[in-house]
Amino acid sequence: MNYDFIVVGHGLAGAILAYTLRKQGQRVLVIDELKPNSASNVAAGLVNPVAGKRFAKSWLADTFIPFADAFYKELEDHFRQPLYFHQPIYKIFSSVEEQNNWMGRSGNGGWSSYIKETRVSSTGDPLLQDPYGGILIEQGGHLEVARTLALLRQELEQEGALLSEKFQFDQLALTETGVTYKGFRAKHIIFCEGYQVIHNPFFKWLPLQPTKGEVLEVETEKFETECIYNKAVYVLPMGGGVFKIGATYNWREPDEQPTPAGREELSERFSQITAHPFTVKNHWAGIRPAVRDRRPLIGQHPEHPQLSVFNGMGSKGVLMVPYLASLFADALAGNAELLPEVNITRYFSLYYSYVKNSNQQT
Repeated sequence: MNYDFIVVGHGLAGAILAYTLRKQGQRVLVIDELKPNSASNVAAGLVNPVAGKRFAKSWLADTFIPFADAFYKELEDHFRQPLYFHQPIYKIFSSVEEQNNWMGRSGNGGWSSYIKETRVSSTGDPLLQDPYGGILIEQGGHLEVARTLALLRQELEQEGALLSEKFQFDQLALTETGVTYKGFRAKHIIFCEGYQVIHNPFFKWLPLQPTKGEVLEVETEKFETECIYNKAVYVLPMGGGVFKIGATYNWREPDEQPTPAGREELSERFSQITAHPFTVKNHWAGIRPAVRDRRPLIGQHPEHPQLSVFNGMGSKGVLMVPYLASLFADALAGNAELLPEVNITRYFSLYYSYVKNSNQQT
């Protein structure tokens, strides 16, 4: 069988890239071993225009957000069901200092389309812990990632475009015209493996740090809100008094096992947001692909142009992947150039050091 592209990995990055390439008329084979506890399946799928404690506008938010909105609307129309939900985000101030920090930043402009309201005192809800107020963020929301991936996977299966197995590097051969893998031929192969790229013999030199994140699902009584809360962790309402809470960051134990420490941390964080009693229903852990400079890793191998990587989206994947997948697909067709901030050319020096050290060891 001949293909234009083989895409390895069907997390959010690989799934959206494969969909984008196929929409452009490319022949695509996806190779992926289904893992229900993958980082993408565990993730809450948040889109937040405001980044972290620094109260900075998310990188390229003005570009990513409208593109993501249009893309997920297209997916909803394609599958004829809702997948992406716009929700306001109430980012709660932890202190007067944090409140003042925001006041200083908000005067810089460029925020009007994202901030609906700034509150300098509590909302007055006796069970909501917001004594210093917070900001109400617009244009946020969440994607039902697991359901989206399941629908895209089902479509690939129905069209015979999915090989459901763990990728085996000893079966990959590079040729003058592309690659071969177990009798399949393609002009190009793109690795979208998430943190597993650290085991990829062609791209293991990239500065990616596997980072464990744990998530809780809790159930409360008489606590209903349409708002996503954010104060050290996110609190995402799932309906019926059920909330998803996350996430921890642990690079010291990069495994997929939930821990008592993670459960305790998330429970304590939730208690700092609301005084409502709650019961833990589920506890998951996944591994994110975190990058040194917090920018994605996209581009072609420095010596083998038929090999590429599309990775390192981290916790901002739902926001960034639709636009970057479209840009990368156009770049591969010769119709666009990658952003310097995401292009792996910025790390080619690491590759040449890796090759030099490998040669010295042999």
